Amino acid sequence: MSAFLDRIKERAKTDKKTIVLPESMDRRTFEAAETILKEDIADLIIIGTPEEVEKNSQGLDISKATVINPFTYEKTEEYIQLFVELRKAKGLTYEEAKKTALGDYMYYACLMVKAGDADGVVSGACHSTANTLRPSLQIIKTKPGVKLVSAFFVMVVPNCTYGANGTFIFADSGLEQNPDPEKLAAIAACSAESFELLVEEEAKVAMISHSTKGSAKHADVDKVVQATEICKANYPNLKVDGELQVDAAIDMDVAASKAPGSPVAGKANVLVFPDLDAGNSGYKLVQRLAKAEAYGPVTQGIAMPINDLSRGCSAEDIVGVVAITCVQAQNN
Repeated sequence: MSAFLDRIKERAKTDKKTIVLPESMDRRTFEAAETILKEDIADLIIIGTPEEVEKNSQGLDISKATVINPFTYEKTEEYIQLFVELRKAKGLTYEEAKKTALGDYMYYACLMVKAGDADGVVSGACHSTANTLRPSLQIIKTKPGVKLVSAFFVMVVPNCTYGANGTFIFADSGLEQNPDPEKLAAIAACSAESFELLVEEEAKVAMISHSTKGSAKHADVDKVVQATEICKANYPNLKVDGELQVDAAIDMDVAASKAPGSPVAGKANVLVFPDLDAGNSGYKLVQRLAKAEAYGPVTQGIAMPINDLSRGCSAEDIVGVVAITCVQAQNN
């Protein structure tokens, strides 16, 4: 395990938060819960019927978790009424609200957070990103002043001198398909904030392209150039530069020849990719080829921390994302 995750876990323990795990239909949830409770990283609420919990937690000690059966819990009625109130402008009826909240535990988990009974949710081991984020956007909504919700991975590369001792944020690697310059600038600003919160070092943001400082001409390059300009105008205290190829962004020797005088080139620790194809492929390449730890997709821009998991995640991955969610909740 990396020094990054050790530190995140230590920070999570200093001010314990309550995290909801709605995926009681998945064995990995309970394997992760056993570790989280044993290491005292967070207080956990697991949503599920006694049958679901018993079937999937056999042989594991989750005795310190709070298990809530939504069909019998005394606050379920309160949550359904809250859901109706939040969505009445969209025409949500009581019957629809009840059916949705009891039929999809992710909705129920978000209602618990909205009601102040938990601090965050981690889901996605057996649900798509859309099924994880739709309830959070309908119930918890975006942070005030934030233009969009985006997703990043914390990448921890072993034996690496680049970035912050091998630690980076790659964004957007999980959510925003093809952001325009305004959105790309917003993703950069949010990612820098997330990097400083989680890694506790100054963010140096590279706006990634297949071009460095005009070496190629294309509308895709223009988008990154415009995003960089917007970023510099809107966030004057942010160390950001672009457009930069990945080698110019992280390698000092390449930076010296391709982007001399750049405040970021050769030192970047936050890589903002031009679109989801690049960001998602980039993180998976580094994860597989460099045997890097990849924590995420971690969402940013939601009013409370709601985090998605990759469906290929391990129980250890869930533990890491829960610890990150706790640190995000402490910052809320």
